[in-house]
Amino acid sequence: MSELNAVVAVYGTHTEAEEAVKELQRAGIDMRTLSIVGKDPHTDEHVVGYYNTGDRMKHWGKTGAFWGGFWGLLFGSAFFAIPGLGPILVAGPLVAWIVGALEGAVAVGGLSAIGAGLYGMGIPKDSIVEYETALKTDQFLLLVHGTAAEVGKAKDVIENTRPVNVTLHSPELAGAAR
Repeated sequence: MSELNAVVAVYGTHTEAEEAVKELQRAGIDMRTLSIVGKDPHTDEHVVGYYNTGDRMKHWGKTGAFWGGFWGLLFGSAFFAIPGLGPILVAGPLVAWIVGALEGAVAVGGLSAIGAGLYGMGIPKDSIVEYETALKTDQFLLLVHGTAAEVGKAKDVIENTRPVNVTLHSPELAGAAR
């Protein structure tokens, strides 16, 4: 893919984000192109942990069932402790972008590891600040990346799931409505 294209949606609850993933799956969107990012805001009240069993990651905590479903469905999963953001769970290809940024010691102008991963996916810095703020306020990010046509279709599906915000990031569709 010569250009990086993505659609990013912000959801207020894990239930809303989960329903959006189900809608994308029903619409035939390739699950390997989805990433979801969020945190459990009540980690001080509930035991939270994870472990790997073969290719499956398990998670306990308030949203354990929510995350457990994504570990097997989406490509890649990780737990990060990010200064300023706290404990962040990520499922999907964004994990590889974050790890690549960390392994390459990419310092992207004051961005967190999550921000550096998003930047690597082609998300502009001003949007990254907005997405990091959403995570700080216990919201969830749902990302779909791929060709302009794929992310355009995903955006159409996502808009019908009532996200807090949805933004298309596509050099190919630069003039398209957001």
